[in-house]
Amino acid sequence: MTDVHKDRPLLSTVAGWHRHEIVIKKSRFIATAAHVTSKDDADKVIHEVRHEFYDARHHCVALSVGMDIPEQRSSDDGEPSGTAGIPMLEVLRARSLSNVVVVVSRYFGGVLLGASGLVRAYSSATSEVLDQMQVVEHRWVDVSELECDHALAGRVENFLREWLSQNHGTLVDVRYHSNVNFTIESSHTDDLNKILASEFSGKLRAIHVDRVIR
Repeated sequence: MTDVHKDRPLLSTVAGWHRHEIVIKKSRFIATAAHVTSKDDADKVIHEVRHEFYDARHHCVALSVGMDIPEQRSSDDGEPSGTAGIPMLEVLRARSLSNVVVVVSRYFGGVLLGASGLVRAYSSATSEVLDQMQVVEHRWVDVSELECDHALAGRVENFLREWLSQNHGTLVDVRYHSNVNFTIESSHTDDLNKILASEFSGKLRAIHVDRVIR
């Protein structure tokens, strides 16, 4: 049975970290976004931002960590309930991002923004910092092996390299023993086996051995 979800990202995240500042009615909103792999990583980023901007009035947070059903958390850090952390988290959800933390540090400029103004400010700061970051998508990839005799090895290797390069796969390893063993990574092994059967008269078949995240 064909997996209709095989090309759907398992996880979309951001690369590295970035900082972006916006000013609204004299209030400074400094957004720091970072790639994290655990809640501990996220807490470390939050702590470092709080330390760096120790005199900011608020440090509002949104984070999402994990795959499938990520653990998500937000904090208004003293802003009116629902005006900061949740709007920031909604930006992450709208972009289907995980393994990311965003901290928006606010320096109050003396002008009240109101609830709707705060929602727009924190949402905008979050959106704009993420707009400037590279999005990285991770997928499940099948690991398969196939074996042939030495007489076919050169032809098989050339075929695999060409087919995998055209189908977003990788030739991971070639091992020469009594026969020649190839290890490949591809999300389209069923398609490969159909072509192998045709090209090599049914003599070759890729056998699934593992599944990894790439």
